[in-house]
Amino acid sequence: MSATASQRRWNITLPMVVTLLVRLAVGGVFIFSGFVKAVDPWGTYYKVSEYMLAMGLTEMVSLSLFTAMALPVLEMMLGVLTAVGAYRRSVPWLMLVFMLVMTPITLWLAVTNAVPDCGCFGDVLHLSNWATFGKNLLLLAGVIYLILFNRRLPSIYGPAVQWVAAALVFAYVMMLVVPSYFVQPLIDFRPYEVGTRLTSAAASTASVDEDDYVFIYERNGEQREFTIDNAPDEGEGWTFVDRRMIKKPAAQSRPVPAHSIAIRDNGLDVSDAVLDPSGDQLLFLFPDLPEVSVPHTFLLNNLNDFATERGAAIYGLTSASEQQMLDWEDIAMSSYPLYTADDTEIKMLARGNPAVVYVQKGIIRWKRTLTSIDASKLRNPEQTLTTLNDDNDDPDGDLMSAFYFLMAGLALLLVVNRTHLLVLSAWRRWRKAK
Repeated sequence: MSATASQRRWNITLPMVVTLLVRLAVGGVFIFSGFVKAVDPWGTYYKVSEYMLAMGLTEMVSLSLFTAMALPVLEMMLGVLTAVGAYRRSVPWLMLVFMLVMTPITLWLAVTNAVPDCGCFGDVLHLSNWATFGKNLLLLAGVIYLILFNRRLPSIYGPAVQWVAAALVFAYVMMLVVPSYFVQPLIDFRPYEVGTRLTSAAASTASVDEDDYVFIYERNGEQREFTIDNAPDEGEGWTFVDRRMIKKPAAQSRPVPAHSIAIRDNGLDVSDAVLDPSGDQLLFLFPDLPEVSVPHTFLLNNLNDFATERGAAIYGLTSASEQQMLDWEDIAMSSYPLYTADDTEIKMLARGNPAVVYVQKGIIRWKRTLTSIDASKLRNPEQTLTTLNDDNDDPDGDLMSAFYFLMAGLALLLVVNRTHLLVLSAWRRWRKAK
């Protein structure tokens, strides 16, 4: 059969092909954007809060969490429904409203650079603000095309069951958002993923040779520099003051393959002491210390006792002010030290407020929100720090289960919705043949 005859048989036209391609392109961008937000709702929450503050909408920051949950649902549903052609008239109009809100915002960002990264694709793909604005213009053009010509191509689902497809997508997004918010992102796109070696900021820039550093000691008002090999005995009256790195040629040094974090105590870098690679550490992260609920202190203190009994060192990390730290220590009655770290690094290390990170011999073994830890395990003497994460040791499996649920649901819906048409068509051909 010739191409022309085949084209007539299936009624395939160039406008239909173009419409299909535009559907897939526009829908695909929405799906991707919604997916990366769904697997990291904490990251979306931080970014939305940043937007609110940059716009001066401080009274609306409280809506950031709701917005962070709603955005991936909206984007994923619009994207999938566009790709399959469901609700051919209403979905493009909803997309137009969405783009008419987002496009001016990205233009403002491009002009002012009030927020350096739009966060449209989470931590997966970082675009400049001007590139983001250009992307939105292209999307806007695609949406307008669909408003005008989307009805050229039918949906793969009949009108009666399109709501079921929307419900399946909603359920799928919830399967991503809920564990990603209450435990940890199902996919960790940040540099501190599980299995990464966590080092101090100084160690990450150190060369292979320890003699790259000189150590400054003081005695009787006199300061002198020493290498690691001839450092003086503090019993002789010398007091350690600081250390200084000696820059070697690039050929003689190499970066340590690890990710670092700077930990400070009253301005003094203590990250080397905290992140001792010969021991185990349990890090309590407080990105927003004043917002930590008082009932959390009981679980934190129980977890502190549990980890201490098993030989781990416990440290709290926050970016709070000194007064806020003093208030917390008074309320929490904690026995673990509380140090400061960069707000961005804390939020990238683990999601949650508070969050818990287990570092074993310098390697990140697991991390999760405090509230996701089963408190009953802390009363079981047979439990270890490793087994505290047994219920969250297969995020890839959870991710694939959600994917299979969506694909199987959409496929089954298609079979149920369209099988009778295939049977009817076959019956008509059989009758005609007779």
